[in-house]
Amino acid sequence: MSILASLTPPKGLRVLITAGAGGIGKCIADGFVETGARVHISDINAAALDAAIGGAITGTRANSADPKDTERLFSEALDHLGGLDVVIANAGIAGPTATVDAITPDEWDETLEINLKGAYLAAHHARLELVKSKGQFIAISSVAGRLPYAFRTPYAASKWGVVGLAKSLAAELGPDGVRANAILPGIVEGPRIDGVISARAKQTGVSFEEMRETYLGKVSLRRMVSPKDIAAMCLFLSSAGGANISGQALSVCGGVETL
Repeated sequence: MSILASLTPPKGLRVLITAGAGGIGKCIADGFVETGARVHISDINAAALDAAIGGAITGTRANSADPKDTERLFSEALDHLGGLDVVIANAGIAGPTATVDAITPDEWDETLEINLKGAYLAAHHARLELVKSKGQFIAISSVAGRLPYAFRTPYAASKWGVVGLAKSLAAELGPDGVRANAILPGIVEGPRIDGVISARAKQTGVSFEEMRETYLGKVSLRRMVSPKDIAAMCLFLSSAGGANISGQALSVCGGVETL
């Protein structure tokens, strides 16, 4: 196999992606379909899920933080795909923007439930199938999983936890031929980051435009990343060229050094 050919995933991969009906998840799903994969997605948004399903993409309406929903998701995915080669734990929420004393226990719990417990549940149900296929587990973390993030403590704590989960899975499942990695997106363009910037701007009493420039000023390249950049990393990790990458926290961020 040439080096160039090694950068494309093999055709026919069986891929499961949580929260795959929009944003980063949908972009990852579309990228895998371009390579000839069959993809099963989950999403809590029924309308978005219905719009995303079709062709090589099937789906299940599920809350990724709910154990019964996740069990049903994997059952339906296996019915459609017959096995799993790649499982991507993508589901997550931004959580509150506030000082730690203003964040309620319910807000903390919700953020950790969706972002960290959801990734654990995906790994819990994926293990046996990935051992069979010698596949891989990818957890979508954040640069907030390697940097301190003031006023976003539950989000940061959950994303550091996701990195720890991926690295620990790599050590645990490596002898079975299974790889696990975390991808750490930086500031990803789209409605979610617009909401985060708006919340921080309101908290500090500045305009959205001023706060946006403040965020970009923390990025070496002075630009946001695209969901396609995250999808491209997932595809690379699923190619022969990525076959020896495991236990890593891989930032796709344009050079974010502070938050």
